[in-house]
Amino acid sequence: MTFDLLFYSSLILLAVGMVVKITQWFSYRIGIQTQNSTFSQRLGSSLKAIPGVIFSPKIGIILKVFILDVLLQYRILKEDILRWVMHMLIFWGFILLFFMHALETVVSDAILPGYFSTVNPYMFLRDFFGCMVLIGIAIAICRRLFLKVPRLSTNKCDVYAIFIVTTIIFSGIFLEGAKIISYTDFQNMEQDYSALEYKEDIFALEAYWVKHYGLVSPNIKGEISQEILSAGEELHNESCLDCHTKPQAAFTGYAVSRIMEPVGGLLDRMGFVTFLYYFHILACFIGLALLPFTKMLHIITTPVSLITGAIMQRDKSDPLNIATRQLIELDACVHCNTCSKTCSQASACDIKNNINILPSERMLSLRQYFKTNDLGSSQFMAIQEGIYLCSNCDRCTVVCPAGINLKELWYDVREDFIRSGEIITPLVLSPFSYNRTYNQDDFNATLSDMPARHAKGIIASKYKKKARSEEPLSLTDTDTEFNASKDHSLAEDTFSYCFSCENCTNVCPVVLNYEKPEEAVDLLPHQIMRSLGLGLKDLVLGSNMLWDCVTCYQCQEHCPQNVKVTDILYELKNEVAKDCFYSQKE
Repeated sequence: MTFDLLFYSSLILLAVGMVVKITQWFSYRIGIQTQNSTFSQRLGSSLKAIPGVIFSPKIGIILKVFILDVLLQYRILKEDILRWVMHMLIFWGFILLFFMHALETVVSDAILPGYFSTVNPYMFLRDFFGCMVLIGIAIAICRRLFLKVPRLSTNKCDVYAIFIVTTIIFSGIFLEGAKIISYTDFQNMEQDYSALEYKEDIFALEAYWVKHYGLVSPNIKGEISQEILSAGEELHNESCLDCHTKPQAAFTGYAVSRIMEPVGGLLDRMGFVTFLYYFHILACFIGLALLPFTKMLHIITTPVSLITGAIMQRDKSDPLNIATRQLIELDACVHCNTCSKTCSQASACDIKNNINILPSERMLSLRQYFKTNDLGSSQFMAIQEGIYLCSNCDRCTVVCPAGINLKELWYDVREDFIRSGEIITPLVLSPFSYNRTYNQDDFNATLSDMPARHAKGIIASKYKKKARSEEPLSLTDTDTEFNASKDHSLAEDTFSYCFSCENCTNVCPVVLNYEKPEEAVDLLPHQIMRSLGLGLKDLVLGSNMLWDCVTCYQCQEHCPQNVKVTDILYELKNEVAKDCFYSQKE
């Protein structure tokens, strides 16, 4: 009765929690496309899209993602082998333990031939799966405490996830060990299944179990005669063999039983098995009931994020479904820190002492922001600073093992912040302001505050652009002082190392974004380096490439001559700002 009460109570709490969470996904607003949407519109849009996905070639994509990224977790394998091993051990160990053991009356009894939890191979497999989980947890703890993974932080959600899983597994192992030595359990089993009438037979069976099954009995002291053991073995083969194999196969539980053996009688009289049973069940039910409100929800949301991210496209999918997906993605984040390790702006976290510059930490803050819409002014400003410093390089999205489209998320959250009216005024030359200008069609409205457009107008009026033609470029406008300016830093002076191998241009995401990049950006990165050497000031400072640059540092990282390409472009932008905007103020 107590078991049923706990079980159904946890299921009710789980159901209520999931209803609350799903309601949040379809109610909270993110991005300007959902500002006037309702719960019913959002839910209806999602339900409407499902048949179109199932009965289309996208079902093949879903199956591929489910096998590679959900079951085999290939995305994690690409980034970190040790972390992949950790996840596979915890994921598969827990899943197999859940279906074979926790759902044994539904799954194991129905599909496994001759299933009993106390016979092999099932007894061994139960311990093996539990051991897999414990090894995975040990790796997780070592990574956080001893390996010092860069920028990997541990918060209360991470601690809870490790704690609840560890508690469930360890309580199960100790329960198994206590049952092996329990004399009370043996008596109950004998009365229920063997129904032996003679005390001599019961004693013989009991002696056999003490010798071969680890039982701790108050009646058996010293050596046991071979005659009694033989009689006990015969009774065991008649009554117990079909549903009990030797407990040594349950290697973790049996090892614990040997540790508890000296005090086995005392523990049995104290009702230790009953206590551990309810403790283990309660831990399982607490984990189940709190699943929607903890990091453990990623068991559900991460597969959803991986699948929806693979089949949805911003320019083709319903904006309402994009918003719903992004809210699910906030819950799909596992705080693994992979995005923060690759973030091109991560170093600013230490300088500015703002952890919200790191994408993984910002996800936690945003989850709280959309839940309450009230974080306090200091934390709100910290999140804004982190988002405004984002260079749109998309590295975080590429490496995210949960398949979260972080670049799109930052884009929509930034617009939310702008529309809220409680924002930091963005720098006129920041990557944020240019990204917003180039994507203005997404807003379905004419915006009055287009800082990039205004900045480009000033630049165009100051510097002459060279019209492209097949004629050789005239050098009559060479500024001999420009390429030898005393204001250049050591980084900017490295342009002289360039020998036009075009590595920088070939890896530039801005260049790759256009079919004819020369028409869009004026000068390609390697051409800017050569133009600097030639002293073509008007050509260099009038190039759109300076403003299209997303500061991803790919060019700089791939340069075989160690030319500081990104740093040079950054300094050139500052020079334009000084030359154009400051002179206007004067």
